[in-house]
Amino acid sequence: MRLIPVLTAIAVSAFLVFAVLQREALLEFARNSHFGQMFGTSDDTVDPEETTAEAETVEAPAETDTQPSGIRVVARHSTAQVVDSAVILRGQTEAARQVDVKAEISGLVVSDPLRKGAFVEQGQLLCELEPGTRGATLDEARARLDEAQARVPGIEAGVPEAEARLQEAAARLEEAQINERAAKALKEDGFASETRVASTAASVRSAEANVSSARAALETAKSGLQSAQAAIRSAEAGVASARKEIERLKIKAPFAGLLESDAAELGALMQPGALCATIIQLDPIKMVAYVPETEVARVKLNADAGARLSEGSNVAGKVTFLSRSADPTTRTFRVEITVANSDLAIRDGQTAEIAISAAGVSAHLLPQSTLTLNDDGELGVRSVTAENLVAFLPVTLLRDTREGVWVAGLPERLDIITLGQEYVEDGVKVIPTYKDASLEVSQ
Repeated sequence: MRLIPVLTAIAVSAFLVFAVLQREALLEFARNSHFGQMFGTSDDTVDPEETTAEAETVEAPAETDTQPSGIRVVARHSTAQVVDSAVILRGQTEAARQVDVKAEISGLVVSDPLRKGAFVEQGQLLCELEPGTRGATLDEARARLDEAQARVPGIEAGVPEAEARLQEAAARLEEAQINERAAKALKEDGFASETRVASTAASVRSAEANVSSARAALETAKSGLQSAQAAIRSAEAGVASARKEIERLKIKAPFAGLLESDAAELGALMQPGALCATIIQLDPIKMVAYVPETEVARVKLNADAGARLSEGSNVAGKVTFLSRSADPTTRTFRVEITVANSDLAIRDGQTAEIAISAAGVSAHLLPQSTLTLNDDGELGVRSVTAENLVAFLPVTLLRDTREGVWVAGLPERLDIITLGQEYVEDGVKVIPTYKDASLEVSQ
């Protein structure tokens, strides 16, 4: 058994017993020793009344220098301004015109095809068909026209002759009527017989028959002339139809544009309605979107509009069409913006974010960092009231710019928390520190 650990334990136990039994003496020793000086004690007797007075003196400044309670935040003064608002829509590009050019008659294609992607001018040949017997049909129609025209002079000459015969018959009728009246007068005086009166009456009847016959001949001559003229018009229609058939052999571009499909292949048999080629016009091009009924009143014809395409390019144009009837399913109204596209850089069917200028609204320009969400997920800002309490105000985002965001739905003037808004809630007492608004927005 080792002796040193036993002696150490006995010494420690003795010290502890002495410290407990002689506690007062040990404290007195500590006050008068170097340890007392280290812990701030001294030999001087401390007066309890002086100690109490010193404590009151120390506590007095704490009572007079009271600090305001609340959470410190940084805020700024904001005043609303009138800015141009915009109706933001999502749409797509659409060709100004797109046509499937089709054949009107049947025939074999005798032209080399144009390939898709080629640019064609208005009136440029797309497909040409074999004429077949259409040239002979045109010659036959021309011959019929010449025949009808040749008949007209003879028929026209018969009309004046019939008119002259009618006039002659009318004169003989008048003469016969005069003779009849004279014979009746002489008979009354006893100078003419019944036979003479009957003869003059018969002459009148014969003259009337001649007049009727001459009139019928005149009507026949005029009818023949009209028939000849109708035959001429029919022959002219036949010639025009034959010419039109020949014109339809060449299928041409109705407007300048791009081919979206290959033209019909050489040797292909075309039937009426068969597709020759599809052509689209991209200059100008349309931006098409659908406006909700809550925003349609803000969109006006000829209003300025801009669009950002999916690849990042920006274009500008004007509103050229606004539908008067809503889509029965979505209750939205179609709007079209016409944009110049001379270099054909904009394609048909590209996604576009469209902004249409509208009447100005009162809005605040704020840093993006001031925007926050409440517990319901509503976008807004937190402001400081006159009682230095926090209030959440919902906002409507109008526009995002380099200087900040324009928001609407706020009072004309208010104090907005720009730093610390995420750590406070409605009704919390705050201690705001205000900074220059221009510095906050630039940040």
